[in-house]
Amino acid sequence: MDATSTPGYRPVSNHVIAEVRQHISSGQNALFTLRSWQPGEVIADFSAGTISAEPTYLTVQIAEGKHITLQPEFLQYINHSCEPNVFFDTTLMQLVALKDIPAGTEFAFFYPSSEWEMTQSFHCYCGKTGCLGEIRGAAHLSPEAVSQHRFTDFIQSCLAKKADKKVA
Repeated sequence: MDATSTPGYRPVSNHVIAEVRQHISSGQNALFTLRSWQPGEVIADFSAGTISAEPTYLTVQIAEGKHITLQPEFLQYINHSCEPNVFFDTTLMQLVALKDIPAGTEFAFFYPSSEWEMTQSFHCYCGKTGCLGEIRGAAHLSPEAVSQHRFTDFIQSCLAKKADKKVA
């Protein structure tokens, strides 16, 4: 596939490693890679543009009551999938490839991997096998869903606390 074009999308902005593209019919933006990536490769380092106590649909949770906007800003266009190909490592502040990602592929991450309680839940239409349907945050995941995904260190600690409460 030509890495500079995707049927049904128009280019919005180029960022050397990736391009923001807008879906022509829905107007939704998405981030597409301009090169291929191998599992474990660091795609980009990121930092906190802003830090807030409350989540928004544009933030990533890094601790209890601590939510950041991503810098570089184009990373905010990485959408959700129940079968993600990237992961936001909020300890190392790196975007990491989870699997082989061919050039021209849309980046996608699993929102509950970095969000305990989402400020705006939504219905997922990723169409992937095992799609969860309603996305509300890691606090609402089944043990089976938890076993199939990678989570930030903060979310792992929340999941461990939740498991400890069930055992006690």
